[in-house]
Amino acid sequence: MLAKIYSSAVVGLGAVPIEVEIAIASQGLPSFTIVGLPDKAVEEARERVRSAIKNSGADFPAKKITINLAPADLPKEGASFDLPIAIGILVASGQIINPLTDALFIGELSLDGRVRHVNGILSQTILAKEKKLKRIFVPKVNAKEASIIQNIDIFPVTTILELFHHITGTKLIPLEKPTKLNDQCSKEEFEFDMADIKGQERAKRASEIAAAGFHNMLLKGEPGAGKTLLARTLPSILPSLTLDEAIETTKIYSISGMLGNDSIITKRPFRSPHHTTSHIGLIGGGTHPKPGEISLAHRGVLFLDEFPEFPRHVLEALRQPLEDGHVTISRAHGRITFPSKFMLVAASNPCPCGFYMSAPNKCTCSASTIMRYQKRVSGPLLDRIDIHLDVPSVKVEKLTARELENQETSEKIRKRVQKAYSLQVRRFYKSAITANSEMTTRDVKKFCPISNECLQILRMAVSKLNLSARSYYRIIKLSQTIADLEDSKNIQPHHVTEALQYRSVQTGI
Repeated sequence: MLAKIYSSAVVGLGAVPIEVEIAIASQGLPSFTIVGLPDKAVEEARERVRSAIKNSGADFPAKKITINLAPADLPKEGASFDLPIAIGILVASGQIINPLTDALFIGELSLDGRVRHVNGILSQTILAKEKKLKRIFVPKVNAKEASIIQNIDIFPVTTILELFHHITGTKLIPLEKPTKLNDQCSKEEFEFDMADIKGQERAKRASEIAAAGFHNMLLKGEPGAGKTLLARTLPSILPSLTLDEAIETTKIYSISGMLGNDSIITKRPFRSPHHTTSHIGLIGGGTHPKPGEISLAHRGVLFLDEFPEFPRHVLEALRQPLEDGHVTISRAHGRITFPSKFMLVAASNPCPCGFYMSAPNKCTCSASTIMRYQKRVSGPLLDRIDIHLDVPSVKVEKLTARELENQETSEKIRKRVQKAYSLQVRRFYKSAITANSEMTTRDVKKFCPISNECLQILRMAVSKLNLSARSYYRIIKLSQTIADLEDSKNIQPHHVTEALQYRSVQTGI
């Protein structure tokens, strides 16, 4: 007898439909064969499915069983096909009569028939809705994640026996209640607060501008000046995720197996990889390509501490994702694209010892050592960073001063940032971008009209600072963010002059 069950496979950030075809031959020696380019985990489904069916009290047919995972030219990986294979065998052997043509099945089976967690459920639920399927059966531990998608019935499955009773009508599985983003967003708590940072008023202002427009930022200063603390405080002033951004970010963490107990990502990611991270670890890749740190930081912050200590070829790989907002990984069996719209925040010392040009401390590095250290980061990469900020050491008077009652907290700054970000979302609602930093040259000309006075300032800056065309447009985008923070309809001259303060001639770190 022949049976067909619908399932899906995760490819990149999305999912593709898979037809699980089961044929049980009336003649031939008993066997169990899976075809359709299965990997080792899929091939081992034979033993898991056989044991799960037997331990659930059903009969496993002692006949020639052939499983085809179509399309046959697409490599299949993982254990998520266990559940559809088991249900297909029960249908083909006549133990289940219902054809189940409007449902999608996903799940890994344990030997006793329990349904285990799998990765990428959100992408597969979105696929089921797009294919106009009425229901989807997922592991119970994945049900909250799937319930984010509305207008499709989500059935949480604990065991294969429970699913058997549901299909036969003996005992129905209750539907998973839909989950709304607002229900998941409780009052956010952060480890660091801007009120805890002593002094550094200019650095706080730059952080506010960077957070409002998602501009890349480079913090330079001697050890102990507070560069790392400033970077780690950034998440506390970032604007809230929109629903589309939350779903997109959740899909990345879901396929990476890093979602944990959360059904949806409600906080903007903050990733801080060590400087020994490999090229694949940062950009993504592998035999079966997975997202790297730049994709895990999508719609959030990628913090690279000790910036020049990263291998040069790893840093150079950041250049294209910073421009395009996505990274394409090519392998022998195909190409996969992952989103990577992140805010790069880098921290660096001015020299190996850290005290070059420091007044109280004496630098012990030679001129050649300092030059080699500063040239570890290329000019084209520095040109893609909007804010270059020198972070001086905190003066002892401010460091030992008592807490001030009027000290600005992250919550107060975040309200201004959220207002400016909401203004940008409304400005770009007809386009695919959401922040000023994402604007192309054409978008800058369309959304950022420049007055003659501002244009004169920019002309002088380009000629005196030898700025590139990329730097020119990045200054305009930074000026627009400063204007948005002031709720100004147009860019004013003082917005441009402030943006220019964060942009200097960069020949090295």
